Amino acid sequence: MMIRIFLSILFLILVSCSPDSKVYEKEFDTPLMIRNEEFRIAGDYGSLMNLNTKYYKKADSMGYQEGKALCYINLAQVNMSRDNYQKAEVFFDKAEVILRDSKDNTHKAIFYNNYSMFNRELKRIDKALEYNNKAMGYIKKSENPELKNRILFKIYIRAGEYHVIRKQYKIALEYFQKAGKFDQSGIVDCAISDYIYMHRNKDSARKYIFRAYNKIDTTKKDGVTLNIYAILGEYYIEDQQYDKAEDAFHRALEIDKKTRRIFAGYTKYIYNDLRRLYEKKGDQEKAYFYLNAYTEGRNKTFDSLSATIDQDMQVFIEETVKDSEKQKKKVRWIVLLTLAGFSLLGIYAWRIINLLRKKKEALITETEKLKARVDGSKQDEILELARKNDPEFFNRFKETYPKFVNRLLSINPNLETSELTFCAMIKLHFTSKEIAAYTLIQHRTVQQKKYRIRKRLHIPTETDIYHFFDELG
Repeated sequence: MMIRIFLSILFLILVSCSPDSKVYEKEFDTPLMIRNEEFRIAGDYGSLMNLNTKYYKKADSMGYQEGKALCYINLAQVNMSRDNYQKAEVFFDKAEVILRDSKDNTHKAIFYNNYSMFNRELKRIDKALEYNNKAMGYIKKSENPELKNRILFKIYIRAGEYHVIRKQYKIALEYFQKAGKFDQSGIVDCAISDYIYMHRNKDSARKYIFRAYNKIDTTKKDGVTLNIYAILGEYYIEDQQYDKAEDAFHRALEIDKKTRRIFAGYTKYIYNDLRRLYEKKGDQEKAYFYLNAYTEGRNKTFDSLSATIDQDMQVFIEETVKDSEKQKKKVRWIVLLTLAGFSLLGIYAWRIINLLRKKKEALITETEKLKARVDGSKQDEILELARKNDPEFFNRFKETYPKFVNRLLSINPNLETSELTFCAMIKLHFTSKEIAAYTLIQHRTVQQKKYRIRKRLHIPTETDIYHFFDELG
């Protein structure tokens, strides 16, 4: 919190009284909030960035500090959805400096509601509820009727989510129902359906999720539709309608491709849902595919999108330091103190990185377990083909143990297929008696083949042939 203290001191020293924000609510706040939310829910990242850059410049020309704070909050929210918490906090710090001494209740409500979400993402539920209550207190004192209901809706739905986490389900449902009075998009129906689904009340969950689903054509907002299809898929899994669940999740993935630069967090949930779906269907290979897609693809997507967003955010930050010639001295102080703030955030960044590393290790463990189950299934199939003396046995063995076959051929490139097949059975730890029974030859013939293989592969007499093959890979 040291960076906030530094910036607050700087603000008090260098900034004179800002004009009354009520003068600008109609021509600035309302259109900015409405358009920003439209672009955010549509997943239109480019338009959202252009909008806030334009309005930041407009606020500067008007001398409207609260307007700048609103732009900072909007960009903090985008960074938060991308798990870029460091940059989100920088923007929140800038907004807080402006709003701390402001008398504008509407802007303070917006700030504290978004900052409560930031603390929820960092697993600080008590803090999230504290800031949510602050937001509720400020919005009730707001005299801006056009924005009041919009903001109150967001505060109520967040309060419901936080109380679900606290397992205070009755209070959570009351807040969801309050939010529902202001919502026609299906967002609240999704939240209530998800809440009921967690309690395994399928009939009630069906009522709300299909109410949301029926609003898709009228809502036409990708962010809402994405959420509806994801929760609908989860409902179908619980109801064992796996084909319908698969269709819902793939529809969600199509929307996810368009909106990923803002709603990046959804990808991992959809992949995880698909993994769970295919495990339920008994399709272990597809389950492994989606788990692997999540563990490998998430990092690749995160890195590429973060690079783009960081570049855009840097452009916006550069715009903010070009306010006017008269602010050059203030800009120098802000840059210096921001650098100091980033240094102080180093410890915090290390903690976040450490947490992400632990999550990654947990995912790797889960991937290995699932892969082991898939490999075990293949192993059983290969053993069964060997026992039946099936001609397909060696081909399937070679697909599963390519390294082993290549090592044999590197020792002796002239090995025949029949000899490689015999080596494969030894690799699978079949005894001489078992090999004789499965290949319909005499036990003495198996011993002769083992002796011949030893010579062909230069295996010392004192070396156990089974141990030798295990070491090959």
